[in-house]
Amino acid sequence: MTAADLQAYGEKKPGVSWDMPFGPDVLVFRVAGKIFMLAPLDEPGTINLKCDPERAIELRERYEGIVPGYHMNKQHWNTVDVMGSVPRQLLLELIDHSYELVLASLPKKVREGLK
Repeated sequence: MTAADLQAYGEKKPGVSWDMPFGPDVLVFRVAGKIFMLAPLDEPGTINLKCDPERAIELRERYEGIVPGYHMNKQHWNTVDVMGSVPRQLLLELIDHSYELVLASLPKKVREGLK
């Protein structure tokens, strides 16, 4: 999955924006200003995604391409290989999961405004 594929998939979700606050090497996706996905452009084979802590452990044990989040809170973030070791359908599901976790943390009024 390329950065362009990730960008196209992420942008379809309500309230999503992206920017590059850490410089030109990291594409950051946000929902209502909160980060749910980071795509390092200098390492185009991985992305960082938020994940439920229990599910994160399970995924890391099951998939070699899912490891604790690089430069992130390792309890809540995974670094995920997007170059084939993680099935595409699971990758899309994990992006959705990350988005939903962040969305659920937003105030109700903000969530309702995104629909």
